[in-house]
Amino acid sequence: HGALAEKSILPSIPDEEDFPYTIRIVSDILESNGSSSMATVCGGVLALMDAGVPLPTIIAGIAIGLVKEDNRHAVLTDIEGLEDHFGDMDLKVAGTEKGVTAIQMDLKVPSIPVEILKEGLLRARDARLKVLSKMKEVLAQPRPDISSYAPRIIHIMINPEKLGDVIGPAGKIIKKIIAQTNAKIDIEDSGKITIASSNPESAEKAIEMIRELTVDAEVGQIYTGKIVRLEEYGAFIEILPSMVGLLHISEIAHQRTRNIRDVFKMGQTVRVKVMAIDQDNKIKLS
Repeated sequence: HGALAEKSILPSIPDEEDFPYTIRIVSDILESNGSSSMATVCGGVLALMDAGVPLPTIIAGIAIGLVKEDNRHAVLTDIEGLEDHFGDMDLKVAGTEKGVTAIQMDLKVPSIPVEILKEGLLRARDARLKVLSKMKEVLAQPRPDISSYAPRIIHIMINPEKLGDVIGPAGKIIKKIIAQTNAKIDIEDSGKITIASSNPESAEKAIEMIRELTVDAEVGQIYTGKIVRLEEYGAFIEILPSMVGLLHISEIAHQRTRNIRDVFKMGQTVRVKVMAIDQDNKIKLS
């Protein structure tokens, strides 16, 4: 029963890239007067949607029965326990509005004609569509987000060449991010970074800190930076984390600047514009 319910729902489960969580559905059937596996499909799908799992389609299931005597037969929809026990067929069909995701059929007779099977599948389709409409009345689509009490797992991609900036010497930078956000962070050589946290704000803060470390300077953009070094020929200004550009003394003002220390001091905040970035990633500021 569990295998059938799992196979029924599985086609609608999102890929790991879209929903990087391990999913476990528990369906405790305390009593039944019908198909517990098809009830598990319907209840399981509603539970997933209520939990915020982004299912692309809703799935429902129904059990179809058969009573056959000589040349007479009756196809039964949504069979009860007695109809299952005394009947000749238990046909379980699960699927969406557009198609079937799983089928299981048990027979107590040697065989059935194709016409009866066709009738059973058509009955199952009509009943499935009705069940789907009732499910949509309760919950038409998945919740927009997972529960605030559920852990957040977020994947981001960065330039692999920037991994060193995120990790830092002896892991100093990444340890600092983890300490400040209480998030778990896993880094792969491909540039894929996984952030896990039970607090949405902590996860977003970790992402923001990583983005700041890996963003590239753009020509024409204006940045507010801090002077980290002064030389006679200009000032070195950190415009982004671990990204320093040179503001040449000739670019400080329209008039000539004789002594740069008359204008700037170490640690001073300055607004600058990126004028050029050469092939060695040296940044020219103005």
